[in-house]
Amino acid sequence: HINNISFKYSGTKKEVLKNISLNIPKGSITGFIGTTGSGKSTLLDIVMGLLTQTSGDIKIDNIKIDNSNQQLWRNNIAHVPQSVFLSDASIRENIAFGVPINEIIQDRVENAAKQSQLDELIDGLPEKYETHVGERGVRLSGGQRQRIGIARAIYKQAQVLIFDEATSALDTKTETDVMKSIYNLNKNLTILIIAHRVATLKNCDAIYDIRKGTIVNSGTFSQILEKE
Repeated sequence: HINNISFKYSGTKKEVLKNISLNIPKGSITGFIGTTGSGKSTLLDIVMGLLTQTSGDIKIDNIKIDNSNQQLWRNNIAHVPQSVFLSDASIRENIAFGVPINEIIQDRVENAAKQSQLDELIDGLPEKYETHVGERGVRLSGGQRQRIGIARAIYKQAQVLIFDEATSALDTKTETDVMKSIYNLNKNLTILIIAHRVATLKNCDAIYDIRKGTIVNSGTFSQILEKE
């Protein structure tokens, strides 16, 4: 539950977000659209605990998120940005990012690759999971880099996945394929997607159109199109 959230940067009067309230059911896929500067990324930064709202609160299962439990909440969230950072290491190490090599659980890596639809690509490589991705993932396509970002989130066993313009740099076909992977993820995951185009969000359970810090429109894809 996001209750009456407002936000402004300290020392400024302009509110980036104004009295935003919405309910995100567990296991749902929720989309957010809006132009640059609309406040949609700020809202999700607050949800992730990267920023603290000026007023209002966030409750998860009726428990208010505050300094005492914010880190626990953050541990349940994985963020997939537009540009996924890849280290010049193996696919296995990039999926289990930040985990010491001797602690990586291979079954978990393979499950994450399967869910993000990377498994066929990896099985076709001579060195399989030990294949190096090259500096900044130069050996992988944009779509494959995004899938590594998704696999990383699944390996982390996050309950909430946040995709921030994750597919906006991809061509239309690749974007469609990656979005299909996202929509086919485990139904227990709660997924939040920021996109620039409403068409990217067509399979979301609910879409919120944010402009100038307020929700101006919400509903399913077809309802949003009708209202537009």
